[in-house]
Amino acid sequence: MVKVEIVEEKDAQAGTSPYASSSSSRAASSVSLSSVDSDAPVDESLLDRLAALKDIVPPTTRHSISTKISSTASFLKKGSKIAGNLIWVVTTSALLIGLPLALSLEDEAKVVAQEKELLAQQQGAQQVSLYPSSPQPGGSQGGLVPPGF
Repeated sequence: MVKVEIVEEKDAQAGTSPYASSSSSRAASSVSLSSVDSDAPVDESLLDRLAALKDIVPPTTRHSISTKISSTASFLKKGSKIAGNLIWVVTTSALLIGLPLALSLEDEAKVVAQEKELLAQQQGAQQVSLYPSSPQPGGSQGGLVPPGF
């Protein structure tokens, strides 16, 4: 069970506290905290405020947080180094192996297309030589006749 006890302030300490009031009644003490805020520095930066928080956080918790952050940063640094090396290997391999391979496949496709064209020309020439145009019985040949003949 908890026992609540009222502690009376001494007169010497009451005068030095910024929260102390001149009245002796606790219910009537209505000193505003704005008078206390005037003592705080106005140009305090965020870094100064964060530095002041180190007194609130226990040393073991600070050490734990610091260790976790440094290990995470180390992991990210090593991971990015490995990823960069992997990307470098893939891109250089693609350029050194893939580009010449693609160029040779393109040249091979051109050669195959030329061979097909040559074969088609040879077959066309054989068909023309197998079926020579012979004069038809009417005196006219089977092809186009220029005007005047």
